[in-house]
Order: sequence, then C-alpha cells, then structure tokens
Amino acid sequence: MLSRVADSLYWMSRYAERAENIARILDVNLQLMLDLPRLGQAEQKTLWEPVLRSTGEHADYYELYTETSNDNVIDFLTLNPKNPNSIVNCVTAARENARHVREQISLEMWEEINRTYLWIKSQTLKKIQRQGPYEFFTQVKNASHLFQGITDGTMTHGEDWDFIQVGKYLERADMTTRILDANDEIFIKTPAKNSHTGGTLQWSAILRSCSSHDAYRKFYVAQVEPDKVVEFLILNEFFPRSIRFCAQELDYSLRRISGTAGEHFTNQAEKLTGRLVAELNYSALEDIKTVGMHKYMDELQIKLNVIGEGIFQTYLFSPPLATEPEPEPTQSQSQVTTVA
Repeated sequence: MLSRVADSLYWMSRYAERAENIARILDVNLQLMLDLPRLGQAEQKTLWEPVLRSTGEHADYYELYTETSNDNVIDFLTLNPKNPNSIVNCVTAARENARHVREQISLEMWEEINRTYLWIKSQTLKKIQRQGPYEFFTQVKNASHLFQGITDGTMTHGEDWDFIQVGKYLERADMTTRILDANDEIFIKTPAKNSHTGGTLQWSAILRSCSSHDAYRKFYVAQVEPDKVVEFLILNEFFPRSIRFCAQELDYSLRRISGTAGEHFTNQAEKLTGRLVAELNYSALEDIKTVGMHKYMDELQIKLNVIGEGIFQTYLFSPPLATEPEPEPTQSQSQVTTVA
C-alpha cells in the first residue's frame, strides 16, 4: 500500500475518534455540573480545568478567553476554528483525509463522514444552546459510532482496514491516559473508600468520559472507588477503551500489516507495542500506585508517542492535508509533517 494512502486512512481514523472523545468528555462534564450544587466561577473553573488538560489545549484556551465558563469551553472545543482539535476541525480533517482515499473506502463511509461534516459546519453556538448541548454531543457520538460500524461492515478487512484500526486504538489509548492524568488530583486527595457524594460523582464522570460506567459496575458490582477505576481503565483486558485492550489491538493490527508472528518483530513500532503489551499484561494496581499515578500516566503517554513516531517512520509519509484553517501542530495530537 502507498504510504500516502496509509497515512490518510490512519489520520482519518484518529480524527474521527478524537471528535467522539471530545464530545463525550464535554457531555459528561456538563451533566456532572447539573448534578452538583450551584457552582460559582471558581468551582466551574475547577471542573473545566481537567477537561482542557485532557484535550491538550489548556494553554491555547487562555490565550483566547479570560473566563472559564460553560459557553466559552463549549465554543472552544466544538466550533472554534482557532483550536486545531475542536470537534469541527477534527471532523473537517477526517473528511479531508477520507476524500484523498475515496477509492480505498466504501461509498457508505464517504457518505456518512461527508454528511457529518456538512451538518457540523452548519452549527453555531446559538444553535447548540437552543437545541441543548446534550443533543449536539449525542449526535456527534452517534455519527462516530455509525462511521465505525459502517467501516467494519463495508470494508474488506485487509491492510487498509488495519491502518484504520491502528489509528483508532492509538488515539483511544492516548485519550484514556490524558483523562486519567488530568484527574490525577482526585485520586490523590480522595481516600479509596470515601463515599462522599461529590467524589463519587466525579469518579463516575471519569468512567462515563470513557464510556465505561456500566461496564465497570457489571465487572466490580461495587461502589465506584478510585483504585478500581484506575485498575479498570488501565489494566482491564476485556474493556474496549482500557489502555491494555487498546495496546493489544494496536499490536495485533500492526502484526497483521507486516505478517509477523507475535513473538517476533520486524520494525520499531512492533517492538515498542509488543513491549508495552507485555508490561501491561504483567502489571498490577500496586505497581501503578508505587510509581505514582501522574508519573505512570506520563510514562504511558511518552511510550504511545514513541509508538506513533515508530508507525510514522515505518509506514507513513505525506504532508499534512490542509483544513480550514490549517491546524498548527499541538503536542503529539496533530498530523505530522516530515521530510524524506
């Protein structure tokens, strides 16, 4: 497969996944604020800070806004063209990458991503406020789920499909680490057995940010506790958004692309994903607590970034596709440009 085709499929998948993740985090945080007592400006800022940190846009936000309010954060993360990782820019970038590989994807995939793009470009903050943010975010999430389902059901599961899986699971693992890292203070300050209503609501919100609340309750059949939340979102091997599950699927997809057996590797990306999978398979909650939540998440993010670089060096090479406006590179989350 041409590297430019693999690059577009990979980034199409990452941007589509990123748009859904941001919509879910915003939706959960707004619902959390409704469940808590009346909040002042300081309390609102405290609840929105982890959201901004988890999306990697904390510094950029304060260059554009002086207050941390519901409307400002929603505008910045959904429709602001100056935020390269706003939902509208993510959908635009996903569609642009899909346009460049029209011959590789199915007609149904193109129609769905184009429909989502046209719908979201027609939105304004006033429209979102009028219909209710919940409806808007639900439609973004449903569009992403529909696109993923159409992809799985209408594409041949060959190399092109594998590159889509690589992008999806790398992005998903990265976002889970960011959500946990951004909420590190909750786990440090709150005792594991604390049943305080506010704390329980926040832990539940973290689970819902990863679409894992129901799965967690079925797995543990117990009160939501910080230690179990960390263990579930990092080490559970069966939940699709846990870091361990994502690493396993990422490793599996990379080995399908190269045709390499699990006990061997042929490139740096396979070597690093195999090592990460082994580390997670043989890790326990006590290991995470010994290292410290923040340090452990930082190390995971570095490993995921290095894996992403390994994938890029091995398989991907093409200039970034222009969007309106062209996004500036932000941390490890933007489409990469390099020179041969």
